[in-house]
Amino acid sequence: LQAQNAQLEHALVSFQSEIVDLREINADYERVVALLNYKDHSGVVGSQFTVARVIARDTTGLLRTAIIDHGTRDGLSVGMPVVTELGLVGRISSVTSVSAQVTLIIDTSSYVNARLQNTKGEGSVVGTASGDLRMTFIKLTDRIDDNDLVVTSGIGGNFPRGLTIGQVTSSRQDDSRLFQEAEVRSLIDFNRLDFVMVITNFQPIDLSAFATPIPGQ
Repeated sequence: LQAQNAQLEHALVSFQSEIVDLREINADYERVVALLNYKDHSGVVGSQFTVARVIARDTTGLLRTAIIDHGTRDGLSVGMPVVTELGLVGRISSVTSVSAQVTLIIDTSSYVNARLQNTKGEGSVVGTASGDLRMTFIKLTDRIDDNDLVVTSGIGGNFPRGLTIGQVTSSRQDDSRLFQEAEVRSLIDFNRLDFVMVITNFQPIDLSAFATPIPGQ
């Protein structure tokens, strides 16, 4: 009986381990399915996506980044946008043959040209030191509604048009009183990023060649 109990206990431990593994596989499967559903219904015409796993992330300091397990051999390059089914994650800032670093939109160096989906007001979404998002340089004449969706405007050529950034939670005039600004809540939990998608057929446009020349120079 003692030997039989020991065998049963060993089998129970083995089964529990298998159950944990299967649950993790099922969770990964559901996350990938959600990403693929987004791919089919994203509305970003002609976009091509590559699914990648997040293998490291730093969302605690002023530099907020993630590392994914795809690189140049998978067709990735600097500047490509990174998304989930919930919206914009960031864009690739450096890349190796087998991995890439993604600068998240909550990083203080991140600037994303954006517009309010309902009222069409435009501005720039920036990351803050607290890890939140803020939409700045909105005209005083533009109406800002709480819960309005904030999406990429496509202005500047750094991101495709129409990617979800987040929702407005509050708004006010900025310190200069020349513009309005709005607090924006992303739908993404950046501390729990697991799988993401890279838009591989989008290349940022360098507009510096079209800059207006300064007279006398």
